[in-house]
Amino acid sequence: MPTTLEAAILIIEQLQAENAALKQQLAELTEQLAQVQQAQQNGQPKVKASMPKREPKSRRKRDPQHNRGRKRQEPTRIETHACDACPDCGRTLTGGSVARTRQVIDLPPPQPVEVVEHQVIERYCPHCDAWKTPTRNLTGQVLGQSRIGVRVAALIAYLRTVLRLPIRRIQEYLATVHALDLSVGEITRLLHQVRDTLDADLQDLKAQARASPIVHADETGWREDGQHGYIWAFSTPGDDTVRYYEYDQSRGGHVVRRILGGTFRGHLVSDFYCGYNRHPCPHQRCWVHLLRDLHDLRKAHPLPPETVIPEKPAPDEAVAVAVHRWCQAVRTLYDDAQQWLKQHPAASQTEREAAYVRLTGQSHALGLQYAQVKEHPCKALCQRLLRHEDELFPFVLVDGLSADNNQAERSIRPLVIIRKISGGSRSEAGTKTRMALASLFETWLARGLNAFQECLRALGAPAPTPA
Repeated sequence: MPTTLEAAILIIEQLQAENAALKQQLAELTEQLAQVQQAQQNGQPKVKASMPKREPKSRRKRDPQHNRGRKRQEPTRIETHACDACPDCGRTLTGGSVARTRQVIDLPPPQPVEVVEHQVIERYCPHCDAWKTPTRNLTGQVLGQSRIGVRVAALIAYLRTVLRLPIRRIQEYLATVHALDLSVGEITRLLHQVRDTLDADLQDLKAQARASPIVHADETGWREDGQHGYIWAFSTPGDDTVRYYEYDQSRGGHVVRRILGGTFRGHLVSDFYCGYNRHPCPHQRCWVHLLRDLHDLRKAHPLPPETVIPEKPAPDEAVAVAVHRWCQAVRTLYDDAQQWLKQHPAASQTEREAAYVRLTGQSHALGLQYAQVKEHPCKALCQRLLRHEDELFPFVLVDGLSADNNQAERSIRPLVIIRKISGGSRSEAGTKTRMALASLFETWLARGLNAFQECLRALGAPAPTPA
C-alpha cells in the first residue's frame, strides 16, 4: 500500500493536471471573446452560438374551401386617386395604370320617405259641356285607399314576420331611419291589408300542399286573447317546398281533414299523435319520436354501468335486462332499414316491397313479444308497434320519403320563437295575419328567395334593382 506521502504526491499531480486543463480552456474562451468583440467593433453581425437544428414540423394544410381570397363586390361607385404632379420634383405626370384597389362597403345616408302627391286635373270639354277627370290607376303603388305605399307595407311585413320585431320597434325604426311617423294602429292595419291582398297566394300554397305526394305535419300551442289553441303546420319537401300554417282552437283530427281536404292521398309524415290517425291516406310515423321513447324507457330501468347484459340474468335484474334487449332490438331494426337503403340506392320497386315485408314482419314479432304481458314496461311500446306496423317503414318503399318528421319540427320553430317573444296574439284577425304572413315568408325563405322582393312582387310592385 502507498504511504501517506506517496498518496499526497499523487493528489497534487492530479490537481496540477486539472489546473492546466482549466487554464487551457480559459485561454480558448478568452480568445473567442476577443474575436467577438473585434467583430462587433468592425460592424459585423454577432456570432450566434451554434444550436442543434430542429426538424421542421410539417404545416397543417387548410381545407380547400379556405384557400381563397375574400370575394370582391361589384362596385356601385368608383373614386380614383392620382397625383397630377411629382411630389419630389413637381413635374407633370403622364400615363397611368391601377396600382392597387381597396373596397369600402357602407350604407348611403338614410333617406326619408318619398311623399308623392297625385293631383287629378279637371278639364272642360266644350263639346260635351262637362268637366272631365282621368281615372286614377295606382295598382302596384298603394294598397286600396291607404296612404302608405306598397314598399313601406312590404318592409313592415318583412320586419314583423322575418325579423320578428314588435310593432313598437317597427314604429321606432321607421321614425328614426326614414322619418316616417305611423301609429301602432296604422301599422297593424297595414299588416292586415297585406294579408288580404296576398290571400290568393296563400290559397295557392294550401293547394300546392294538398297536391304534394309528401306532407310533413306537426302542431304546437298558441294563445289568442288569452285562450289556448293550436298552430297546425304543414310542409312539403323538394325545391318547390311549401310552408303552410293555420290556427285552430281544437287539436282534433277533423282539423287535419279540413286543412288537407278530401283530395290529399299522399304520404303524411307525423308523430304518433292520434289526431292524424283517421286521415284516409298512407302514413309515415316519425322514428325519432319512437327512438326517444325507447331511450326514456331504458333510462327508467337502468343497469349498472359496468354490467354486461348476461344470457341468464338474476331475478332482480331480469326486467331491466329484458327492457334493454327489446329496445336494442327495435333500434337495430331501424338501423338495418337505413343500412339497406344506403346499400341499395337504385333498388327496384320489387326489391323495396320485399325489404318492406321483411322489416314489417320483424317489427310485428317485436310487438307481439310483450303486448299481452300485464304491467310489463315494454307493453305500451309493443302495442304501438302493432298499431302502426304498416306506418313504420314506408320510407323504404317510397323514394324521397323521410323516416323522421324533422322538417315539420324545423318549419314550426319560427312560430314557436314568435310565441315566446310575444306570447301569442290578441285578436282573431291578428292570429289570421300572423299565420298568413308566416306561411308566405317562410315558404319564400325555404325556397332560397329574397323574401322582401317576393313580397313586393306579390303586391304588384316592381322589385328593387341594384344601383
